[in-house]
Amino acid sequence: MRVDMHIHTVYSGDSTCRPSRIISAAKRKGLDGVAVTDHNTTKAWKEMLREGKKGGVAVILGEEIEVEKDGKVVGEILGYFLSDEVEKGDVHDVLDRIAEQGGVAALPHPFCFWRGIRIDIKEIVGKIQAVEVFNSGMYLNSQNRKALGLAREHHLAEIGGSDAHVEREVGNAYTRAEADGVDRFRKAIEKGRTRAEGKLSSHTLRILSKLLD
Repeated sequence: MRVDMHIHTVYSGDSTCRPSRIISAAKRKGLDGVAVTDHNTTKAWKEMLREGKKGGVAVILGEEIEVEKDGKVVGEILGYFLSDEVEKGDVHDVLDRIAEQGGVAALPHPFCFWRGIRIDIKEIVGKIQAVEVFNSGMYLNSQNRKALGLAREHHLAEIGGSDAHVEREVGNAYTRAEADGVDRFRKAIEKGRTRAEGKLSSHTLRILSKLLD
């Protein structure tokens, strides 16, 4: 399976991607699935599931959650295979709530200039199952290479996602696994049998798309 593990819909507040267009773009790119990971909300879940079923594209329910330490924002955590919305808050509380739902926790864009995690990874590594080692929204590939090194140092699964905020970015990066169906794809993540593939997105395109939408 090839699954774009990081996509934002209009419900994120900073994306122009509508669920139906995400599914259409995923099919054009030859993806088998997508993960919906809006910022601190699950409002797109029902619509994404409906559109995914219509289009024959698997949808993983997720969320990108803002986390804090000592009352200060220190980054974001990706939660996958969730059943309920996880409220933003203390990083350990957020990770515990993901685990309580039987979800999978991942560290997105850890070396991004402004969105990367700003605590010692050793504080949370025991509660994380994966690292986003290729994010198409990075300005430099070196940021993704550092993320890959982090994942391998701590023996965490390697995942990739486009971090799409405009339709054309969908599928620019994805996670590949030898899996047939979402359940086996999840098991591949848990066993560390995944790899990330993709390319960087055009930041000029993202800005122009927002202005013209």
